[in-house]
Amino acid sequence: MRKSSVSITPAPVSPLIPGPGEGKRGVEGHVGYLLRQAAAAYRLRMERALADLGVTPPQFSVLTMLVAYPGLSGADLARLSLLTPQTVSLIVANLERSEAIVRHPHPTHGRVRVIEVSAAGRALLERCKERVRTIEKGLLEGLPSDEEQVIRRWLVKIAREEATVSGEGKPGADMA
Repeated sequence: MRKSSVSITPAPVSPLIPGPGEGKRGVEGHVGYLLRQAAAAYRLRMERALADLGVTPPQFSVLTMLVAYPGLSGADLARLSLLTPQTVSLIVANLERSEAIVRHPHPTHGRVRVIEVSAAGRALLERCKERVRTIEKGLLEGLPSDEEQVIRRWLVKIAREEATVSGEGKPGADMA
């Protein structure tokens, strides 16, 4: 019986992964990656800030849009909250269970249910907004207001350009 000799070579050592702001995660990185990295950091801050209130960032978004634009359909709510209709359906069910929203039949459309933010939901949203304002104030700390406005206009421009390409935001665009 012949023994086979198997040589085991160690796996190559991976280079150290750079921290945020270093290497390709820094100013020389792709803008899209930097936007995603910043969005992830923002989401983590929001998750931590809202956790003890029992609210997730997507729930905060849904509550915000319901208060800002009463009478939204589930599809519109999903579009405005940047979520899938399935996710919004789950969020609405959870918010209703926690009594932050109420649903009732539409006065003229039999199967349509109108979603409204309850008084308790509005109070909860205000507490959430206070915390989110604190996060955003921290993000903008040290940034001159004129630079903040440049960033805001740039972010809006990106969103508008995509909406134009996709047909979103045009009257009747979802009436296919």
